[in-house]
Amino acid sequence: MMTDYTIETKAAFAVTAYGKALSMDKNPFELASEKAGLWQEIGADGRWDSLKATADNELEYGVNEAIDGQFYYYAGVQSNVTAPENTRVINFPAGEYLVIKATGTENEVWQQLDMAAFGEILPQANDFAYVGGPNANVQLSVADGVISGEKLIPIIRK
Repeated sequence: MMTDYTIETKAAFAVTAYGKALSMDKNPFELASEKAGLWQEIGADGRWDSLKATADNELEYGVNEAIDGQFYYYAGVQSNVTAPENTRVINFPAGEYLVIKATGTENEVWQQLDMAAFGEILPQANDFAYVGGPNANVQLSVADGVISGEKLIPIIRK
């Protein structure tokens, strides 16, 4: 059974984020651990609270991006405030996005979204394709330990 998804037209937006380079030679579980480590680090030293205070909304973004053959991961928010030191502004262009939604615990939801996108939907897509650029996991809400999230992947029509 194919995971449900939608194709949505989104306005351009930007995410201000803290990030780190990830090792390309790691398996998905090791990468998930590195990503979680970034969230723990910026939470523990107060950078996340400072960044959240500049946010335009309650959404929290985990952004994946490849630049010049290196894979980066960022934790950020949408913000129109001047970016704090050591952050990066990641621009998402206006256009069509593959949007996949999931709910689950923190350990489940992001893995579900990545597996659905890259292991199921994109490999079987006949009328659209991911052409690179940043993609994001978005935390929409948290209630009683259950996260509601979505994956945003910019696409083009074939």
